[in-house]
Amino acid sequence: MSVNLKKTYKFAVKSSAYITIFSTGLVAILTSLFYKLSFLFLLIFGISVLLFSFFMLQYRVERFIYRRVKKIYDEISFLDTVDFKNQAITTDMATLTKQVKKFATDKKLEIEMLKDREEYRREFLGNVSHELKTPLFTVQGYISTLLDGAHKDRTLRKKYLERAEKGVERLAYIIEDLDMIGKLEMGDESLEVKEFDIVELSQGVMDLLEMKANKKDISLHFDEKYYRPIRVIADYEKIQQVMMNLVMNSIKYGKQGGSTEISIEDLTNHKVIVRVIDNGEGIEKHNIPRLFERFFRVDKSGARSEGGSGLGLAIVKHIIEAHDEKIYVESKFGKGSEFSFTLEKA
Repeated sequence: MSVNLKKTYKFAVKSSAYITIFSTGLVAILTSLFYKLSFLFLLIFGISVLLFSFFMLQYRVERFIYRRVKKIYDEISFLDTVDFKNQAITTDMATLTKQVKKFATDKKLEIEMLKDREEYRREFLGNVSHELKTPLFTVQGYISTLLDGAHKDRTLRKKYLERAEKGVERLAYIIEDLDMIGKLEMGDESLEVKEFDIVELSQGVMDLLEMKANKKDISLHFDEKYYRPIRVIADYEKIQQVMMNLVMNSIKYGKQGGSTEISIEDLTNHKVIVRVIDNGEGIEKHNIPRLFERFFRVDKSGARSEGGSGLGLAIVKHIIEAHDEKIYVESKFGKGSEFSFTLEKA
């Protein structure tokens, strides 16, 4: 790849000046000692030495140093031709050093980021494989048992078919959630923004999950009595899904006889903040940064026994970010967690 050479004359100029001053001074001293000093002679001599030194130094530096600098650029440019395409190469050593250091730093960061992405990709593929494999093998096992003769027993046939159906439902649930996350990331999932009452929506979610909460004797309630509606502008169904996932998680990881509280407060003149607070297991500090990753589970065995796709919080994050809003999490291990997100006021 041909590279433009941006020359610098600073080194040659300074070096020539030093040589000229020294040579002229030396000649002036010697002339004054042995001959009559001539200003014109010194001027012509000084200019001659300056020009000769400048061109000689510039030529030598370019030939023996700058060409090697160009070679360095040519050797490293194959790593990423975009970095050097149509870009002049400086032969100034200070600038060169800065550019090479910047190039090395950028490449180091890029390599580290690629390693992180590769690790995430491997973990994600492993999680997807595990999540799909479990219900798939369950369905396969029940169908194989039925084909081997269990279908003749009417009671057993119904029981196995119902279990196989649950496995298929779980597979469909995981695939639907993955499809939704993909669309949200690509921007293909459009939002149907409208005005609605967030208090009414929250009450509806608590009513829907009341029976599930009762199984663990968990109470679902507001932090106070809301006598007036609090109207927001967002996608009703998507925010309902956010609330469902957050309240479902509070029940899933809640303590027997615990509680889940929903709070809605004014954050600014244009924003409200919705909080879902529980007094359940809580989350260890080192796990909090990974909560919104796909398939990440704090308690892998317990969470899987409770069902779900493992994508709930990832979907919550994508939905809130699609609204250009923020989601927050605070938790103390053994004491409980608080998930909160902002919405625009109507």
